[in-house]
Amino acid sequence: MRTGTARLPLHGGKAPPWLFQRMVRLAREVVIHIVEEYGSAEVLARLSDPYWFQAFGCVLGFDWHSSGVTTTTCGAVKAGIKGLESDLGLYAAGGKGAASRRTPAEIEAHCERLGHDPAALVKASRLSAKVDNSAVQDGYQLYHHCLFFTRDLDWCVVQQGMNDADGTARRYHWLGSGVESFVNEPHAAVCCDRRRPALNLVAEESGDARAAMTELAARPNRELSQVVARLPELVLPRRHPVRPEDVNPRHLHRILLKTYERAPADFEALLGIQGVGPKALRALSLVAELIYGQPASTRDPARFSFAHGGKDGTPYPVDRTGYDRTIEALKRAVDRATVDRSDRIRALKRLARFRPAP
Repeated sequence: MRTGTARLPLHGGKAPPWLFQRMVRLAREVVIHIVEEYGSAEVLARLSDPYWFQAFGCVLGFDWHSSGVTTTTCGAVKAGIKGLESDLGLYAAGGKGAASRRTPAEIEAHCERLGHDPAALVKASRLSAKVDNSAVQDGYQLYHHCLFFTRDLDWCVVQQGMNDADGTARRYHWLGSGVESFVNEPHAAVCCDRRRPALNLVAEESGDARAAMTELAARPNRELSQVVARLPELVLPRRHPVRPEDVNPRHLHRILLKTYERAPADFEALLGIQGVGPKALRALSLVAELIYGQPASTRDPARFSFAHGGKDGTPYPVDRTGYDRTIEALKRAVDRATVDRSDRIRALKRLARFRPAP
């Protein structure tokens, strides 16, 4: 399941070496402690929790509210466990930009050493990215993707997209143990302070549209190209951002040549075809509505879901007991870490800032 998202200001730059080196050391000790106390699967559960992840990034000492906390925290964990993977039973793949595109190769390299078939993990990596980048078109283009997994092939994904128009980033968290379907309501919680019109092809109410799109993708492209070519004008509804060029017959022809050759059995298979991205899905979605009368959902999956409430009582008063329990769990991890005493003290001071007033 996708366990949540965070919406953050989009900032450039990178962590200075002196800080990142310390982040790596502290991240390593926190991860080691969690594995020793609870097992490697617990690390996945915590990384997939957007609130724990945010607090973890703050404890490590990076900017508390910027997009950089995602890339830097994931990078620190990946660097921190490097060389200790077999001892911890925990592995990391991917990263920011070009590193994200190396995720499948890194998964395969780890699985070769483990003697496991990497196919399921590679599929999880690709489909989670395809869902958040193409099947849910909420205005964010992915540029960071990390997959963490255990020797038992449990996994979680932390990925982030940017929106240049408003200068924000959205972070998406997935936990493999809760995934029943990648293409039907895979989101347990999507948290954002502003929702917008979105083409949501993984909504429950898009089920008929998904079936129609899959059927279209398996039909000879000549039939559909002729239908679109005969339309002299398209008056597009406001309910999702489709432009006339998105259903250009020549573009649709190229899509259908590829999908007809592979005849996807279902929407998940269609989503997994290389080259079937946001424009292809928008085109198929509109044509499915024109021919079959099956509109796709425009419901933004984002909804409010806070871990501890808000200081002004919205959506509910701060749960101080739960808040303190979260802090104490992190405090115990830092307190038992074997980093230098000065680094531990600074981390504990940063953690203390999260404690609510009595």
